[in-house]
Amino acid sequence: MTEKPDQTVCVPELRTQLVLERFQSTLNRAYRNVPFYQKRLREQGLDPSDIQSLDDVVRLPFLTRQHLSANYPYDLFAVPLRDIVRIHTAPGTSSNPTVSGYTRQDLQIWTNMVATALENAGVGPEDILQISLDPGLANWGRDYKSGAETIGASVIPNTLLSIDKQLMVMRDYKPSVLVTTPSYARQVAVRLAHMERKTTAFRLKTLILVGEPADTDLRRFLEHALNVDCWQHYGLSEIPGPALAYECENHSCLHVNDEHFLPEIIDPVTGAPVPAGMDGELVLTTLTTRAFPLIRFRTGDRARIVTAPCTCDCRLVRIEWLTERTDQLVCIRGVKVHQQQIMTAVENALGFKPQDSCLFENRYDEKTYLEIWIAVEDAFFSDEIKMLEMRMQRVRDQVQEDTGVPVVVRLKERATIAAGPPSING
Repeated sequence: MTEKPDQTVCVPELRTQLVLERFQSTLNRAYRNVPFYQKRLREQGLDPSDIQSLDDVVRLPFLTRQHLSANYPYDLFAVPLRDIVRIHTAPGTSSNPTVSGYTRQDLQIWTNMVATALENAGVGPEDILQISLDPGLANWGRDYKSGAETIGASVIPNTLLSIDKQLMVMRDYKPSVLVTTPSYARQVAVRLAHMERKTTAFRLKTLILVGEPADTDLRRFLEHALNVDCWQHYGLSEIPGPALAYECENHSCLHVNDEHFLPEIIDPVTGAPVPAGMDGELVLTTLTTRAFPLIRFRTGDRARIVTAPCTCDCRLVRIEWLTERTDQLVCIRGVKVHQQQIMTAVENALGFKPQDSCLFENRYDEKTYLEIWIAVEDAFFSDEIKMLEMRMQRVRDQVQEDTGVPVVVRLKERATIAAGPPSING
């Protein structure tokens, strides 16, 4: 069994004191060891000693993905490199990825959180867990492997296979739990229907959805098509990792591991806090992370804090994760990619900046892609169609390498681009 969330969070006064103490400790460590935070606080005329209550948190400046990319690779680490035992990367906002590090203690805390989230979905030692995630979420595959092994479950690690090979593994190895994104789960369900394969040939009973929110209609479709119970987990590659919030048996919103993270909901335009229950942008502060503390990190995810108590025993803060975003990130199969990073990769591959372009999510044969439209212009003119095809191939390969998501690139007339992308194929 894994460690349960600290029960002091069930007593409001004790929870507030615990969170405040952990936040002050994190802020002091970041101020002392990370020049970036020291500079930012001094620019605001602040010292860590000025933060005397959780209400004072709003006085601190926000952290964004642009800051993470600008401090590439190690400038936001709060411990020496000799204390780092794992390094992860995720797509950034420019040509630089974001880099996060873990101490041994960080890894242990994270493994316990993932294990707890799995246990709350009913996963136990008798289960076989199959992980199927795109390259952009490969780090999450390792986290789920460690979390599942901690509770004694058998694991089929994340491996890049065709969908037919994944279905073969599902049929022959008899996993009872599948960890994947809503996009890929939908692809699996539709592929099974096309193959006229009955779900009775499988032992799948639990579907853990990660990377992107699944609305009610999609969840109902997946539960019916795959004959499973769906569970949603929320995470961020920058925080870094999956399952920092998870569903309990009531499937009513997400419980945030608020003994390890301080959640806020702000107005995405003004940055001001919004009243509990109102929609806004989710902001997270790490409370126990030693290597890579993040202070008021703007996630870009739209959410709201749920004020009604849950009927389960746990009294962690609850949020509803909404499908819209508040930033310029595009979420493809659970991988969040910044538009600026995509266009930087396009420019690098072409050798020039295209005058008109657009990008969006699209679906072909039930597989979700990042589609990029580039306007035809003089720089593309060539006597050989093969040269144009090679350029588009180069763009596709560059963007896929930088982002870890599948990509389609097309040349379009400017008028087509101006009209905007089509609705996603159904």
